[in-house]
Amino acid sequence: MPTFRYAAKDQDARSLTGKIEANDVNMVIEELRKRRLIIISIDEEKPSAFFAPKSGAAGGKRIKSEDVILFARQMATMVDAGIPILQTMDALEDQASNPSFKKVLAQVRDDIRLGASLSAAFAKHNKVFDNLFVNMIKVGESGGVLTTVLERLSSYMEKSDKLKRKVTSAMVYPSVIISMAIIVTTILIIKVVPTFKSIYSSLGKDLPPMTQALLDFSDLMQQQFLFVVAGIIAAGFAFVAYKKTDKGAYQIDGVLLKLPVFGDLICKVSVSRFCRTLSVLVQSGVPILDGLDIVRKTIGNRVLERVIENVIQSVREGESIAVPLARSPVFPSMVTKMVAIGEQSGQLDKMLNKVAEFFDDRVDAAVDALTSMIEPLIIGFLGIVIGFIVMALFLPIINMTQALS
Repeated sequence: MPTFRYAAKDQDARSLTGKIEANDVNMVIEELRKRRLIIISIDEEKPSAFFAPKSGAAGGKRIKSEDVILFARQMATMVDAGIPILQTMDALEDQASNPSFKKVLAQVRDDIRLGASLSAAFAKHNKVFDNLFVNMIKVGESGGVLTTVLERLSSYMEKSDKLKRKVTSAMVYPSVIISMAIIVTTILIIKVVPTFKSIYSSLGKDLPPMTQALLDFSDLMQQQFLFVVAGIIAAGFAFVAYKKTDKGAYQIDGVLLKLPVFGDLICKVSVSRFCRTLSVLVQSGVPILDGLDIVRKTIGNRVLERVIENVIQSVREGESIAVPLARSPVFPSMVTKMVAIGEQSGQLDKMLNKVAEFFDDRVDAAVDALTSMIEPLIIGFLGIVIGFIVMALFLPIINMTQALS
């Protein structure tokens, strides 16, 4: 039976803390009310990390974006139908198929029952409900437009998730092909090339430079294979550690934006995300400075974060949004002009939404072009690598055949 730690006040306003064993938080609430205590907080004691269930076990399944999107859409429908929040949370918890998400929703419901606002209850689970989600719920609560905000939020998340899946799926094919190419090439060098080496060593003749270089590289891979693998893994860890630093993340994101083909795609995706996120926040009534700060935290690129920080500073000093955006090389002139028109006409949210739709179409076209271009490039690269290996292996045989003839 789980143990719950509580904090409460008695009728004389004295603070009390303690522990209660119960099946769930509802039993704890009932027990404390019987004692005529004013509840401040109730937290379930977690088992130690050593005995905690591993991620992926029952109750430890990863929460996907699809779970949150479906939840937001269903919640919008139920709130619009006039169902109270607590009953809505009860129903959505029962419907949740993901055990981890079900547990999160149960904790949100319990916090609401204890008197917390909906946004505050969601904010406790920032790994599931991000800053954008929490702030929009807060606006919906304070403005009495929770249904409208939930509908906008679910639509926004659906479009963002669709864009993300489209870009990810475009990257899967080349990643798989390149991985298979590396595996096949490694097997050829480690297993096949040594067979030819034993044949050529029995001839006692000098080998062509190309063949000798391949055989030397094969020897190196056989003798130092574990060191090479360890070096690659260490380089990967070093790269991840460097990317976690502010300087490293900024430099790496800057390099990504300058890549020949992928940089343009990353830029389009980031601009679309910026416009769509700011549009839905402005449309929902979030103050512009708060909206820009939320966008900055959710944009996912440190270079663009710096740009948005400059925009926030400029807006605080009385400038429009379009002016600092125009100074940045990341945002196309079309975006800054549309933003300027939106600010002047008082329809910034509509203009941002139109820009987001335009760049979504551009992303679709860029993904299709990238997919069609990558396939022949990969095939050509594989042809060169395999062709070099085959040519190097059979060149001595061709030379001997020519000498005999």
